[in-house]
Amino acid sequence: MTETRKEAPADKSFPASPTTRIPFAVALAALAGCADSIGFLEFSQLFMSFMSGNTTRFGVAVANSDWENVTRVASTIIVFCFGAFLGTLLAALFGRWRLAALLIIEAVLLAVGLLMPWGTFAYPLHAYPIILALGLQNAILQDEGGRSLALTYVTGAVVRFGTGLANLLMGSVAASFWIQAPLWAGLSAGAILGGVLQLRYGEAAFLFPAAVAALLAVVALVLTIARPGSELVSGVSPAPDAAPSAKPVAKAKALA
Repeated sequence: MTETRKEAPADKSFPASPTTRIPFAVALAALAGCADSIGFLEFSQLFMSFMSGNTTRFGVAVANSDWENVTRVASTIIVFCFGAFLGTLLAALFGRWRLAALLIIEAVLLAVGLLMPWGTFAYPLHAYPIILALGLQNAILQDEGGRSLALTYVTGAVVRFGTGLANLLMGSVAASFWIQAPLWAGLSAGAILGGVLQLRYGEAAFLFPAAVAALLAVVALVLTIARPGSELVSGVSPAPDAAPSAKPVAKAKALA
C-alpha cells in the first residue's frame, strides 16, 4: 500500500507570499539589530540576540575563572533559548493568529524590561525580558517544517551570501541566496540606529523596537482579519529563506 503524504494545514499563519514574508523578515532583522545594539551599550557589552558572541564570551570567562561573568552570560543564553522554545509552543497554540499574537508579546516584553529591577551584574534582570523577546522572535516566521529565517543573527546570512556568490559564478546558485543580503543590511541598519538611539535616550531607546514590533503586530492583525487564509498571512510555503520562484515545501516533498 502506497503511503499517502499529508498536506500541511492550509492556515499555518506563516506568510507564504514573499509580498509579506520578506518585508516582515527584513523589518524583524532590523528590530533585532536595534535591540542588540542598545543592549550591548546599555548592559556592558552583553549581547541581547547574538548568542554566538555570548558563547565566545562564556568560553573566555570560563578560561579566566571569571565566574560572575560565566553566570551572567550563561543565564543570558538560557533565557534566549527559552524564548525560542516558548515562541514555538505559542505559535502552535495561536494558530492563524500567530503573527499578530507573537509580535504583541514581543512588543510588551521589549517595553516591560524598562520596569524590571536591575538585578546584579551576574543576573541582569533588567535585560532578561529583552533577551526573551528576541529569542521568541525566531518563532514568528517559522514554517510548517520548523525552519526559520535568521532574524536575530547574521553569521548564517553572511555564509550563505558568500557561498551563493561562488555558486552564482558556477551557475548553480541556491534559491535562498538573494534574501541574505537584505537580511544582513536590515540587521546592520538596525544596529546603527540602535547605537544612535541609546547614546541619546539611554535605556528608553528600547521603546523604539517595541513600537516597531507593535506596528508589525497591527499590520499582521489587519491582514489576518481582512484576508483570512490568504498567502499573505498563511498557507503552504517555500522554504523560509527561498526565492519566490521556489517550489512549496509540500510539493517539493511529493516530487522527491
